[in-house]
Amino acid sequence: MEFLNTYMMPIVVGICLCLGYVIKKWIKDVDNKYIPTLVAVVGIILALWINAWQLTPEVILSGLVSGLASTGMHQLFKQYIESGENDDKSES
Repeated sequence: MEFLNTYMMPIVVGICLCLGYVIKKWIKDVDNKYIPTLVAVVGIILALWINAWQLTPEVILSGLVSGLASTGMHQLFKQYIESGENDDKSES
């Protein structure tokens, strides 16, 4: 899995992370199971745009990896925040 780090595009991860969060919190008609697919597609589109619309396997992979990494990053943030809330409650 380490080789996938070379395909990571931080700007795409950040945009997809924000987009996924907005979809999850504000658009109630979208089922959570579709959010990774949506951010993966947006990641590909953003990667293509950043790379001057050069359709290559590397660009597609970087978009996919970056878009899907945003989903994993959301889960990390969520677990971190929830664990912090649990620590605060246990101290009370």
